[in-house]
Amino acid sequence: MLIPFEGAAQLMVEKETFSRADSLRGGLTKWRSCYDVTYYHLDVKLDIGKRYLRGSNEFRFTATEDFSRLQIDLFANLTIEKIVYQDQSLRFNREFNAVFIDFPEAIKKGASGSFTVFYSGHPIVAKKAPWDGGFIFSTDPAGKPWVATAVQGLGASSWWPNKDHLADEPDSMLISIHVPRGLKNISNGRLRKITEDPDGYTRFDWFVGNPINNYSVAMNVGDYVHFSDAYRGEKGPLTLDYWVLPANLEKAKAHFPKNVNPMMKSFEYWFGPYPFYEDGYKLIETPYLGMEHQSAVAYGNGYQNGYLGKDLSGSGWGNKWDFIIIHETGHEWFGNNITCKDIADMWIHESFTSYSEGLYVESLFGKKAGQEYIAGTRTIIENKSPIIGQYGVNKEGSGDMYSKGSNILHTMRTIINNDGKWRAILRGLNKEFYHQTVTTEQVVKYMSDMAGMDLRPIFRQYLYFANVPKLEVKAIGNSVVARWKSDVKDFSMPVKIRRKGGEYRFVTLTSHADVPLKISGLTLQNIEVDTANFYIEVGD
Repeated sequence: MLIPFEGAAQLMVEKETFSRADSLRGGLTKWRSCYDVTYYHLDVKLDIGKRYLRGSNEFRFTATEDFSRLQIDLFANLTIEKIVYQDQSLRFNREFNAVFIDFPEAIKKGASGSFTVFYSGHPIVAKKAPWDGGFIFSTDPAGKPWVATAVQGLGASSWWPNKDHLADEPDSMLISIHVPRGLKNISNGRLRKITEDPDGYTRFDWFVGNPINNYSVAMNVGDYVHFSDAYRGEKGPLTLDYWVLPANLEKAKAHFPKNVNPMMKSFEYWFGPYPFYEDGYKLIETPYLGMEHQSAVAYGNGYQNGYLGKDLSGSGWGNKWDFIIIHETGHEWFGNNITCKDIADMWIHESFTSYSEGLYVESLFGKKAGQEYIAGTRTIIENKSPIIGQYGVNKEGSGDMYSKGSNILHTMRTIINNDGKWRAILRGLNKEFYHQTVTTEQVVKYMSDMAGMDLRPIFRQYLYFANVPKLEVKAIGNSVVARWKSDVKDFSMPVKIRRKGGEYRFVTLTSHADVPLKISGLTLQNIEVDTANFYIEVGD
């Protein structure tokens, strides 16, 4: 049995003040945990000129305990017109963006039911999507409307009513979007039906046959054209559908396949089969940079390599492929297949996905290139606050979860020192937690069990504290000794050390005692530590 992580209250982090609204948004209240969402049918009409929504969402659920009241979520700037259950309107009241619904009689544990929320209003318009979140109303180069959603962090309840907590995903979902005739809506899953409405609108029905997290549900409206391909993957043919603006069709036909096909080969090798064969894979051109919408990846990187043409790693390897395609698709495995239960554990999404970039480089250019790419991203790490956020208040951790998280995982790979086992761990995570929501404790325990070593204290130092382990080296007499300086008590971790020009050797060091480095001829002047593969600080 492994020792569990200590709670966040014991961590040496600066405390923040959170409100009742934060707790309602981020907590699994008793009014949320009393029911499990099994299905949504979102049906929305978009008035682009007025930037206005009107529609409904059907909730199907199973009671996990007896209840007569439950909580859903919809931002207060949107109006709930009525909530209908068994042909009767239900009473409800609001508290901030939470909506509490009262049922006429108790619903018993194990019972199934459904209700529909009818709503309307002007959704939040993003100022700088995807970072601040909301609707993006724009026009394409031909002057036609081009509209999209990007609401990670802000919350899906900013534009449609749902149980807005990562711990609960519907098993499937129907997305029906009505848009002005002449435009198309591209959403998640597969297109089931197109219906011409009598009022000059067209309804597009998209069905998602797999669990989906709320912020992944997307609307993409524009004058889209389509082309397709197929990838022969581990589970058979995977449909690849591309939706782009007409002016960019030829660019997309050249650019997308040369990135997507080798990417799928790399990611299926490292992580296992693409998690959503039933729903297919789509890239959709959007008026913002990108987002990991499940089976409907948003793309706005201008058909160029790098991140808006730049190599974020400075290594020279990051401008040989399209960052947005690779990074956002990596989230299909980590973020969409495996989803954190609480946004405080968002590192599970971002660290593994940032690490996937290095694995993609390795697949194309070799292991050393992948290592150089990952190490190159260290320049943007700040180490000012922990990667783990505050639980129950919708608070994610430090932005270091990207590059620092990637380097942490590369350090773990080096510690395990068995690439076959490492690959089995990455693939095993996606199999063990297939289409599930998880916690940090579950992920780290699984990795420890599969590695055959207790990685929990190491992860705890890297995730729950701002500081990285510091290797302190000094001479005592004729010996060179070393120890770790850490926030975690009784910290222990191996590291690779050598005499300059020699072979690296693993040495396990602790934080509570100096350990003699038994390497012939080693001095403070010729010691070398493998900082290329270990993300650590070295000092005296």
